[in-house]
Amino acid sequence: MAQDMTLLWGTGSPPCWRVMIALEEKNLQGYNQKLLSFDNNEHKSQEVLDLNPRGQLPTFKHGDIIVNESYAACFYLESQFKSQGNKLIPDDQTEQALMYQRMFEGLTFYEKLNAVTYYEWFIPEGERHDSALTRNKEALTTELKLWEGYLQKLGSNTCLAGPSFSLADVTVFPTVASLFRFGLSAERYPNLGAYYALLKGRPSIKASWPPDWLENPKGQDTLKDI
Repeated sequence: MAQDMTLLWGTGSPPCWRVMIALEEKNLQGYNQKLLSFDNNEHKSQEVLDLNPRGQLPTFKHGDIIVNESYAACFYLESQFKSQGNKLIPDDQTEQALMYQRMFEGLTFYEKLNAVTYYEWFIPEGERHDSALTRNKEALTTELKLWEGYLQKLGSNTCLAGPSFSLADVTVFPTVASLFRFGLSAERYPNLGAYYALLKGRPSIKASWPPDWLENPKGQDTLKDI
């Protein structure tokens, strides 16, 4: 089954990590995979463009079916393999609604993180302004306070939509992990820190942990003052 699947991915990419966590949760180990280099622009190679005209990673294929957007791939895997591995969409109506809400808020969360951590990557040197980066940091701070509040309301030792690990965690945990990778203070954001500590040892997350993070556990300090 997994032998019919192929994933082209890049290390440290939250969208790629989402799909890898979902594959692990659904017990679909053994899929074909190829690690590509963003630094070497391999995501723009013909190999990727043949499957994904946007030239983005992840690129996921199951048989003749191609699903490239990470959220779409996660939904696809849960839909096609409902009875396999861990159930990722709760039956409880309230939990399910909250799962969907947090999943799609997670896209805004990821966007605001990138606007700070990859500002110099995305913005040409001649177009960079300190005032713009300051605004981006303020927007990220506001977003972080929202998620702190969400987690505080749910209480300790809980996932994003309630007691059960769900697609909300599959899709948002990589963003949270990236925050701490870039130096976010767990003392300043204790609820996010507790959530990160709770899930970082989960088997699906450990099995798919970015290899460059394993090689260099220290990370960066871009967010140390946020």
